[in-house]
Amino acid sequence: MQSKKNIFLAALVAIFVSACSTSVERLDAEKEVDLSGAWNDSDSQLVAKEMIEDSLSRAWLKNFVTASGDQPVVIVGKIKNLSHEHINTNTFIANMERELINSGEVQFVASAAARNEIRDERSDQDLHASEETRKEMGQEYGADFMMQGQINTIIDIDGKTQVRYYQVNLELISIKDNRKVWIGEKKIKKLIKNSKLRE
Repeated sequence: MQSKKNIFLAALVAIFVSACSTSVERLDAEKEVDLSGAWNDSDSQLVAKEMIEDSLSRAWLKNFVTASGDQPVVIVGKIKNLSHEHINTNTFIANMERELINSGEVQFVASAAARNEIRDERSDQDLHASEETRKEMGQEYGADFMMQGQINTIIDIDGKTQVRYYQVNLELISIKDNRKVWIGEKKIKKLIKNSKLRE
């Protein structure tokens, strides 16, 4: 009798442990998964792709190439997160940089932080590298345009139902004379039921 009880208890423990154990499923990185309704990787990739496509289809690009005979050199500056939630703007910037570089329509220079690291390496080469392989100072590409922007949200809540509205605004500014040559806007609206998200 005691033996049957022990087997029954062991089975219960096994079921309990199984129910509490962590489950992991590998997903296709391109698959859209929206668990909470908050800004996610799909939003970041979608917005970056559509906004860069829009910017590269506008007149500023053709005008610059016609006037200079060369591709413009672009850099992505700060993207401010003015939304109600934490948004990793670094991944959004990386998505935009990828779309710009892969377009083949513009030249692209590294960020300020990356340039400083490379300058340190160039300075080190100046002392330690051979004459044949040394990279000289003063050979950098200067950017023609900087892209800046911000992410905003408007949230409407009724009980556990939310409408989350994201608006991303980007601007492309001429570094030479501060002219704004392109302004883009992308909106995303999500209806979230039984939301656990707070403002």
